[in-house]
Amino acid sequence: MSELHESEHHRRVADGAFRASVFGFSDGLITNASLILGFVGANPGHNVVRLVGLAGLVAGAFSMGSGEYLSVRAQKELVDFEVSVERAALKADPEGERFELRQIFLDRGIDSDIAERLSIDLMRDPELALSTHVREELGIDPSASGRPLVVAGSSFAAFAAGALVPLLPWIFTSAGNPAWWSIGFAIVGSLTAGGLVGRFTGQGVTKWALRQLMIAVLASGVTWIVGRLVGGN
Repeated sequence: MSELHESEHHRRVADGAFRASVFGFSDGLITNASLILGFVGANPGHNVVRLVGLAGLVAGAFSMGSGEYLSVRAQKELVDFEVSVERAALKADPEGERFELRQIFLDRGIDSDIAERLSIDLMRDPELALSTHVREELGIDPSASGRPLVVAGSSFAAFAAGALVPLLPWIFTSAGNPAWWSIGFAIVGSLTAGGLVGRFTGQGVTKWALRQLMIAVLASGVTWIVGRLVGGN
């Protein structure tokens, strides 16, 4: 294996599971940290805050999972429908579809002789012709439409994991107000999540970590103020 091939290792991110995991964890952490600190501001008592945190974790995880499933499922069915329409068009008018493909290549700046030969060669393989038409005419990649159950499961698990982070101090204590522990866990979780995104996307670990932390601080701070104003003693 050449050095070039050894250095090129691409992660498969088109199926949506990576996106669902990243956003799920971030949403879970920020949502539940904000929810918990909002109730902390109102000072309702340890058991109430713990119950609210657990409710936020369960409700949010199911909401994220079901929302992702419905969204990806709808997108997949839309893609499948458009592919079926294109398949029928290829069967009904192959020469017209070949001309369309040739014109697309010409519009992209390909030499007319090469465009003609490409369109003829591609139309000889029905499945290759179909995938080419779908990509070139509709801008759709059928293989990247996502797997609804995988995306939903990733989103559910990631949200639950993120929501658990600020809730842990309230689970392992039965009295008192471990709000500072919750804040500390949320800070560490936000920095870690942001840093991982920066690492995976190549956009800078520090930049993404601080960005994630700022968003978490803003959301949690606003809900704490609201809780303090509305329900504080």
